[in-house]
Amino acid sequence: MTGEISALSDPKAMRALAHPARLAILQRLGSHGSATATEVAEGAGITPSAASYHLRMLAKYGFVEDAPPRGDGRERLWKSAERKFSVGIEPEDQPEVRAAKQMLIEAFRRAANEEAERSLQTVEREPDEWRDAITFGRHRIRVDARELAWLNQEIEKLIEPYLVRNRSAETAPEGARVSEVQVNLFPTPPRTKPGLPTEDHGFPGVRREGDISDMSEE
Repeated sequence: MTGEISALSDPKAMRALAHPARLAILQRLGSHGSATATEVAEGAGITPSAASYHLRMLAKYGFVEDAPPRGDGRERLWKSAERKFSVGIEPEDQPEVRAAKQMLIEAFRRAANEEAERSLQTVEREPDEWRDAITFGRHRIRVDARELAWLNQEIEKLIEPYLVRNRSAETAPEGARVSEVQVNLFPTPPRTKPGLPTEDHGFPGVRREGDISDMSEE
């Protein structure tokens, strides 16, 4: 069921994908299937003409492609390309590649955070069964690198059957909704110690004994 994952390394492709409107378009196509430029424009908060431009850029780098027509075939339909990709920073990356990867990862994180914030803002309006199922968890674990990689693989295997590309609305249980899983696995870096605060706690306009500003001219 799992497909081959390609690692992104083309700086131009990564910079093209890092645009928030393009990430929103990919999210729409991945969650709800093929759509026209007009249909994805509303969700991305842009005009249909802008959506057409972004779709062409995504197609240029292989992230979207033409979908089979519907109805009379007059409207151009787009769908997510049949590919999975990953982004990872490597020690041997050239500066341009590293900068593009960093930009794309940060764009992914912003989009994920915004999605979680939207859910938090509406959670009180959810039915009891959905509100009880929603989880925003954070856990500290103690693992070595091999165990962390294994844990990621096991999580991927667990959610794979439920991904929207693998489970259609027709085959899912009644009442199923598109939901989101966010997984972050990383070793916690050491925090920089800020040091002890000064007696004035950094407030402007408060002088300490011995400051040069305390000395008056005689």
